[in-house]
Amino acid sequence: MTSDSSPVSTVSALPQPPADAAHSNSQVRFKSEGGRLLLMLPPEGESEFAVSWGDLWQQLKQRLSAGDRFWQPNTSVHLIARDRLLDVRQLQSIDEALAQEQLCLKRVYTSRRQTAVAAATVGFSVEQHTPVAHLNAPAEATGQALAEPLYVETTVRSGMEIRHPGTVVVLGDVNPGGSIVADGDIVVWGTLRGVAHAGASGNPRCLIMALRLEPTQLRIGEQLARAPEKPPEQFYPEVAYVASEGIRITRSADFSKLRLLAPDA
Repeated sequence: MTSDSSPVSTVSALPQPPADAAHSNSQVRFKSEGGRLLLMLPPEGESEFAVSWGDLWQQLKQRLSAGDRFWQPNTSVHLIARDRLLDVRQLQSIDEALAQEQLCLKRVYTSRRQTAVAAATVGFSVEQHTPVAHLNAPAEATGQALAEPLYVETTVRSGMEIRHPGTVVVLGDVNPGGSIVADGDIVVWGTLRGVAHAGASGNPRCLIMALRLEPTQLRIGEQLARAPEKPPEQFYPEVAYVASEGIRITRSADFSKLRLLAPDA
C-alpha cells in the first residue's frame, strides 16, 4: 500500500472525563452526565481519606444493591478511575459486579499507565489522561512533554478505543471498528485495519507504523486519509507520515525521518 492521501472525512471528538472531586467526596458513586452513566472511584491518595480496594469493593456492592438506582438495564458505564491503580483482576471484578445489575462497562478513564494497560488487556476502551495536578501549567507554556509510551499486548477489537497522551505501541492487531488515538506515534506490531490518529494534539511530525497497513482511516495531526479502494497485492511493513501533499505511505525499509525535514518530502 503506497498510495497518497485520499478524501478527507471528520472524526468526532469523544467526551472528556469530569474533573476531580474533593477528598470530602472520596466515595464510590454513580453519576448521570450528558446521557452517560459514570462510575466514579475515589482517588488513590495517601492521606487519612484514602480508600483501600476492600473498602472500595464493599462501597460498590452497596451502591449497586441500593434502592435509589436511576439507570435502565443494559446501560453502558464509563469508569472514572482517576489515579487508582487497578489490575486485571480488579477490573474484571468491577465488570462482573456491574453485569449482575445489567450494566455494561465500556470505557475506563485513568491517569495511571498500569491501569490503562490492564484495561486494554481486558478489552475495554481506555483513555489515559494527564493527572489534574499537571493541568495547571503556566499559560505561557507553549510545549508539553509527552507521556511515556503505552505498551499493550492485545487485539484492539471492533468498538474498542485506546487514547493516550504519548506514543502507543500495540503488540497485536487493530481490527476494523477499533481505534487508537495518540498524541505521539502509533506502532502496531501486527495488522492495522481500524482507525489510527497519531499526533492527536496537532503534531504533524508523528508517524503511524504497522507490519501490515490496511486502515479504515489514518490521521496525523490535522491531516486525514483513507485507504485506497483496491488493496495492494503484497504487504510490507510500512510507515505513514505527513508530506507537503498530505499523508504518504512508504515501505519502512525505504523510510528515513530525514525525509520529514526535506521541504518537498
